Amino acid sequence: MTTEVDGSYPAARHTHEDGLASAPIRPDADEQSGIIGAEQSGIGMAEERAAVGTSHAKAILFGEHAVVYGAPAVAIPLHALTATAQVTERPAGTHIHSALFRGQADDAPARVQPLLEALYSALRRTGHAGQGVDLRLDSTIPYERGLGSSAAVAVAVARAVAALEHHEFDAEDIHAVAMDAEKIAHGKSSGLDPRTVASAVPIRFLGGQVSPVSVGSRLDFVLADTGRAGATGKAVSAVRRRLEAEPDVVTPLIDRLAELAEIGTSCMASGDREALGAHMCEVHRHLAELGVSDLTLERLVDAADRAGAMGAKLTGGGRGGCVIVLARNEEHAEHVEVDLRRAGATRTWRTAVEAA
Repeated sequence: MTTEVDGSYPAARHTHEDGLASAPIRPDADEQSGIIGAEQSGIGMAEERAAVGTSHAKAILFGEHAVVYGAPAVAIPLHALTATAQVTERPAGTHIHSALFRGQADDAPARVQPLLEALYSALRRTGHAGQGVDLRLDSTIPYERGLGSSAAVAVAVARAVAALEHHEFDAEDIHAVAMDAEKIAHGKSSGLDPRTVASAVPIRFLGGQVSPVSVGSRLDFVLADTGRAGATGKAVSAVRRRLEAEPDVVTPLIDRLAELAEIGTSCMASGDREALGAHMCEVHRHLAELGVSDLTLERLVDAADRAGAMGAKLTGGGRGGCVIVLARNEEHAEHVEVDLRRAGATRTWRTAVEAA
């Protein structure tokens, strides 16, 4: 069924809450977008159309904070943590179903505004002419943990809307939608998160441009949640203030983080896990010197070291959030995961980057 309404959509309100999440689901990891029928969607009205889009989380290996000052960054996709958006035509209005909010868009709280902006941006770009939209969001990506939740949700929404409208979104269209949402979520975004959550492979990010990173041997990682929400905006602001106050101290740290991103890329390509892990540890020390670590992160990094990890560091903005740990192999990753939980991690996940 094709219906028509005013094609203009309101701008979402600004917020600096990071991302959205919902109850865990297990979607098909290979399905990024697609049309589903009314019966399959559970809507129960044969004339309504629905479509699904998916995305995944990300973790930064190198380049946190330095990327803000033009340094390269290296990030990996986390396919085990996913976001799925289902968009369905409805008679009127915009209705949201998520863990954070259920109801009409006009009544949505501030932390849901990035989701709404992703929806409105995608609808505008497709020239949507439907009467209304029902958006259902399911995500296993924890929000406010530096894992790209808001960007992943935006990418999933963009893919769902494009599929609903039979509209071809290329990578730049998807990125533009995600950036619109990220501006609402964070005020300013380097673009690293939207690029990584839309990529199936590890990427090198520099000045808004991305390139795939070769991986010489399988890398087994463990992610561990401190249980404390990250504070990316505050951490970025604090680093900027310190750079202005102590340029002689901070500039060399930023420069070294940039060097380590390039070195880390080479280590991944050659499959040198020992060197990769050692450079991850060095990155963490420099981030701690910048003041973006905290006791919860340090406790988990120390636990990973005692467990024999090859490398461990905070990932994302810091001051809470998660650590990423490089294990020796899959079996070792299981043992590291247990030790991290014993050390206080509230949640853990294992993931692997295959050689390619």
